[in-house]
Amino acid sequence: MNPRHYANTALLAATLVAALGCARAAHHTPDDTAVVVIDSPMLSADPRTQATSYDGKLSHLVAEGLTAVDTPTMEPRLDLAASVVHVDDLTIDVTLRDDARFSDGSPVTAADVAGTYMSVLAPDWPTASHKTLSDRLTSVEATAPRSVRFHFKAPIATVMTDLDFGIVSFHAGPPPRGRTIGAGAYRLRELTSTHAVLEANPYYFRGPPKLPQVEIKFVADAAARLLMLVGGSADLIPNAVRADLVAAITARPNVQVQTSHGAILTYLMMNNEDPVLSDRRVRQAIALALDRPAIIAAKLGGFAVPATGLLAPEHWAYSGDVPRWDHDPARARRLLDEAGLPDPDGAGPAARLHLVYKTSSDTIRVAIARVIAAQLAEVGIAVEVRSFEFATVYADIKRGAFQLASMQTSDITEPDFYFMYFHSSWIPAAPKFDGFNRWRYRSPVVDRLTLEGRRELDHAQRLRIYAQVQRQVAEDLPIVPLWHEDNIVVSGADVRGYTLTPNARLGGLRELTKLR
Repeated sequence: MNPRHYANTALLAATLVAALGCARAAHHTPDDTAVVVIDSPMLSADPRTQATSYDGKLSHLVAEGLTAVDTPTMEPRLDLAASVVHVDDLTIDVTLRDDARFSDGSPVTAADVAGTYMSVLAPDWPTASHKTLSDRLTSVEATAPRSVRFHFKAPIATVMTDLDFGIVSFHAGPPPRGRTIGAGAYRLRELTSTHAVLEANPYYFRGPPKLPQVEIKFVADAAARLLMLVGGSADLIPNAVRADLVAAITARPNVQVQTSHGAILTYLMMNNEDPVLSDRRVRQAIALALDRPAIIAAKLGGFAVPATGLLAPEHWAYSGDVPRWDHDPARARRLLDEAGLPDPDGAGPAARLHLVYKTSSDTIRVAIARVIAAQLAEVGIAVEVRSFEFATVYADIKRGAFQLASMQTSDITEPDFYFMYFHSSWIPAAPKFDGFNRWRYRSPVVDRLTLEGRRELDHAQRLRIYAQVQRQVAEDLPIVPLWHEDNIVVSGADVRGYTLTPNARLGGLRELTKLR
């Protein structure tokens, strides 16, 4: 490991500590408003058009679903639905709560539920939500004012999780772009390129939030976010603080930190169609070259858990009985030799192969990429790190124009994500390139097992199937699961009541109060 790759982080931490030491709470945020700071813009509150994880967080605040998965084990619970009844293997009936109201006071009806789902099922719907839902459903119909019938293409065990999709009002016809009326805890007052302003929904069936207003500010710079909090112009930073800087701020009297294990996976993706990376031995060698605990300690302040696959250890379907790829440079070199990539000059500087690693321009992601590149260099793999704006990296990944890249998943709440991430039918294709299998992995075994897993209704059998899936994917290693980063929420000392969930949603804002 080359220590110079940690020097910039240490220097930044020292600089920030000095700046925080000079900072004083110059003023308070409004007593009736929770001011939240995040690192990326929110683009839409409409669950049907969400494109990013932050869009999803916003849409869940504004438009709740029939079920919700923000539970400790991510097992779904009823939300807008009062009951879910299986009519047969292809049909379910959902009855809505009598007290479910949209933020304009109108009742949530079966027509709204059917309108929400059927609009996304339309063949020309432009977002990835279409593929997700059309892969499962044929149609959704209102059978009574508060009764909805769902028709599925095949028996599917993911029903309760699939119903965690925000419902929007169709009372005045299909909602126009930018106008989202939901039955969540908040209603959206304003969404711009710099912030989102939310007002408490007075008709929310669980009771209105403790504070009448939330302002979510979009601030790209990590140091600026912390200085806003310490200076008193922000109340809360949820999962937008560099983990390696947490230790520098915990001692401050006007700051408090909450952490919990998370359900989001950070992973190194490898293009399985690349002439070199198509060899499983090369992918395994890359995994063996990585010292993930060292990266977690140095770059994430220890606030992460090494991953074995998509599912976090707390998940109900997690299986740890899988091949492990712990740091072993000697074994990595042997695998590269077996793959026909010998070291051309022994202990000399020449590389066995050259790869390009694309990452976003986020400071910590670039720093992690450089450490990974340094570790791969130790086994003879030369890596060029190229950083771009996220939209550029994302477009290249979808088109398959990459060798190595790193990303994070959305919140992995259902083992059926193994189908979406690894089934060959989900490999992105023109014109939309909307499949999640962006590493272009093909396995008849995983195709068969993931299809069985989503159709098996017996819980014990599903556990058995997904244990096999996890073993097979861990053996083939189409991606390197790196770690599950902890949820880290930094707040002002006067903030109370905010709770964390594994999926890192922002529902904790409902109970947030401030001591003033």
